[in-house]
Amino acid sequence: MLNVGFISLGCSKNLIDTEMAIGLFKKQNFSIVNDVKKANIIVVNTCGFIESAKQEAIDTILEMAEYKQNGICKYLIVMGCLVQRYKKDLEKALPEVDLFISIDEYNKFSEKIENLLNSKQDYRELNYFDRVITTGNKFAYLKIAEGCSNKCTYCAIPYIRGPFNSRKMEDIIEEAEELAKKGIEEIIIIAQDTTKYGTDLYGKPMLAELLRNLCYINKFKWIRFLYAYPESITDELINVVKENKQICNYFDIPIQHISNSVLKRMNRKTKEEDIKNLIKKIRKEIPDAILRTSLIVGFPGETEEDYRKLYDFVKEIKFDKLGTFMYSKEDGTPAEKLDNQIHYQTKKKRYNEIMKLSSKISRENLETKLGKEFEVLIESKTFDNKYYVGRSYMDIPETDGVVFVKNETKDELLDKFVNIKIKDIENYDLVGEVK
Repeated sequence: MLNVGFISLGCSKNLIDTEMAIGLFKKQNFSIVNDVKKANIIVVNTCGFIESAKQEAIDTILEMAEYKQNGICKYLIVMGCLVQRYKKDLEKALPEVDLFISIDEYNKFSEKIENLLNSKQDYRELNYFDRVITTGNKFAYLKIAEGCSNKCTYCAIPYIRGPFNSRKMEDIIEEAEELAKKGIEEIIIIAQDTTKYGTDLYGKPMLAELLRNLCYINKFKWIRFLYAYPESITDELINVVKENKQICNYFDIPIQHISNSVLKRMNRKTKEEDIKNLIKKIRKEIPDAILRTSLIVGFPGETEEDYRKLYDFVKEIKFDKLGTFMYSKEDGTPAEKLDNQIHYQTKKKRYNEIMKLSSKISRENLETKLGKEFEVLIESKTFDNKYYVGRSYMDIPETDGVVFVKNETKDELLDKFVNIKIKDIENYDLVGEVK
């Protein structure tokens, strides 16, 4: 029996592809190992979204190729977004790799493996119901669509993943029910744009209806959805969140900018007034809602006036969570050809200023949590065993902060929801004790 080890790079949507690949190998009676040094086959699932992600993918492939050259593993397989974008170039540049599998070849996954290993396989494609959950015992991602049709000028996703393609609601519900049977108590709904769910399949947005149906399963403690584009957050969606306690009061709204001139060049579908009105409405209807966004500084043509407007907007709105990126020129995107590309040092300066402001705002927001109680999902312990580490409804995995809980109880708290009183702040994290 051959051992297979996986490395998954990039976003949570990519992670689900990795989980499906792990499941496929298990169905074919391979043994899955967590340590690539014990693997006969190493599979790297790559990201190809921005330059830094591409470089990370190449570095990882080269590192794994050394294991092969040193005889630690026999086969090296590379899959994912980077392969979809640059397969021919990669095949020429990286002869150490035995097999490249692009996204549009996932329906022939078993066939590709069979040809590589010269061994008989059951022909299977990547399947959501074969997934092996890698995110622990209590939470899992639930992908509701592939691709994107928004065609933002800076983004390569439509060219990598294709147009937006919703999954049938009954298939999503069936998968969610299977996750619930496995003991999953938090599901995180993802797609490139979750708020467009159903528009291609049913002729109208169906995220609100999907959320209602997931609540009916009645086994999930937390349900949340990410990547909700502002133009598609309707009153109905806000009300569904407001009226169902299982749905976390957490809105991840990637706005990217606030200057109308920049938004227009980005081919975004909202304007400054729309964004401000939406934020005002959410905070009015759901006062304890956590607002997260992502921004791009240094987009081609971004003037000092555009940037100052963005800076002042961040200062005014005081987002609970904020991710900022410097614009990255991506092959094949319309923004690559725009005039007035911004110098790196200018982008870096603006990025640093926004991050400094964001850090100050984060501290101020966290200070309002002192003395309050929150339900926290305990997921791990610190190395010294002095603290448990968990998340509240305010935090998504690996992106937001965590809650450190003093390990002072004789009860085992791992994988449990526990009421915690917040006592202190540590950078972007909260520190509390069992109530």
